[in-house]
Amino acid sequence: MTGPAPGVAAAIEGELRLLDPLVRASADLLDQVLHPDYHEVDSTGRHWDRATIIDLLVSGLAPGPGRLTASRMSGIHLADELVHLTFDTEAKGRRAHRSSLWRRTAAGWLLYYHQATPFEAAPGY
Repeated sequence: MTGPAPGVAAAIEGELRLLDPLVRASADLLDQVLHPDYHEVDSTGRHWDRATIIDLLVSGLAPGPGRLTASRMSGIHLADELVHLTFDTEAKGRRAHRSSLWRRTAAGWLLYYHQATPFEAAPGY
């Protein structure tokens, strides 16, 4: 049995780093993971660009979701330089389906786009 392709493994590793509160609170660490053209649509539908999300996260003023737990993470190469990850998160009883695009750059795999969609779990989910 083999593990995920190297690009998928790198994207999963990066995504898990982004769940770490220490990474989320550090502009330097976020800079190492977020693509220069990063954009996000959060679970409320609000659009964020890279500079704004970094400023908000490191300011300590962002409403923290609490400890995020991820499940059902999987990925696929869409192209040599592009990986798509999907996964679910839960924090404080709130759940979100998440989708991320990771691009390979000279600096390594960087998060290019992220979107979260809230959901309520069906019985047995």
